[in-house]
Amino acid sequence: MNKAELVAALAQKAEVSKKDAEKVLAAFVDVVGTSLKKGDKVQLVGFGTFEARKRAARKGKNPATKAVINIPASVAPAFKAGKALKDVVAGK
Repeated sequence: MNKAELVAALAQKAEVSKKDAEKVLAAFVDVVGTSLKKGDKVQLVGFGTFEARKRAARKGKNPATKAVINIPASVAPAFKAGKALKDVVAGK
């Protein structure tokens, strides 16, 4: 499902216009991104948790040259699915 299909499905399910559904989706993505940037978690009970996970600096190898390279520390977004979402996907 791409963004346009998601917006159409949200609009139909919530009985709102596609334009309104797109605004809500854009606002949701913006709020989650802003919260993660500040270091906060976004927890939706039953659905899942969005969080920013810190990755430590480490050494790696370039597979082509076998040269050792330094991989800098970084922060990456992560999502952990909640029980209700896992059950829906599993068909329970």
